[in-house]
Amino acid sequence: MPRKRQADQVDAAILQRLVADPDVTNLAIAASTGLARNTVRARLDRYTAEGALRSFERRIDPAFLGYPLRAYVVTRVTQRKLDRVGAALATVPEVLEVHGLTGVSDLLVHVVARDADDLYRITGHILSIDGVKRTNTGLVMRELVGYRIAQLIDPPQRTAKNTMQNSPPTTL
Repeated sequence: MPRKRQADQVDAAILQRLVADPDVTNLAIAASTGLARNTVRARLDRYTAEGALRSFERRIDPAFLGYPLRAYVVTRVTQRKLDRVGAALATVPEVLEVHGLTGVSDLLVHVVARDADDLYRITGHILSIDGVKRTNTGLVMRELVGYRIAQLIDPPQRTAKNTMQNSPPTTL
């Protein structure tokens, strides 16, 4: 599988501006970064074509839509039925995302619910899917660190030498 292109300095400048103001215009990005408008437009088009920018859906708070409860359903499945389980989970409106895991569990299913009874219904539905062996549900009590990515844009290059130089001296 070919490796995806990684962000360069031009990408970093554009992305930092978008993180600061997601509704910024291409002209404003060009003006603040010193790039040509056509360069900005071409890069944004490339991000879309490459799938580098995620959906607008990530910005919508489920609570605003009437789903204030969030939970993670850790799921064990019959391996040969994994694709069918994934397809079935994709039909459940309250399932926001599903991640495949290694270790003792197979899937991490992020769900939202209107209330505790709704969560009970949703987790029961997940458990009834053919191929799901067992589930364990964890209710999100509060968010300690929200989704973030800005700190990864154009990070300082870390090397063993830089790390050693920036570390406090050790005393014996």
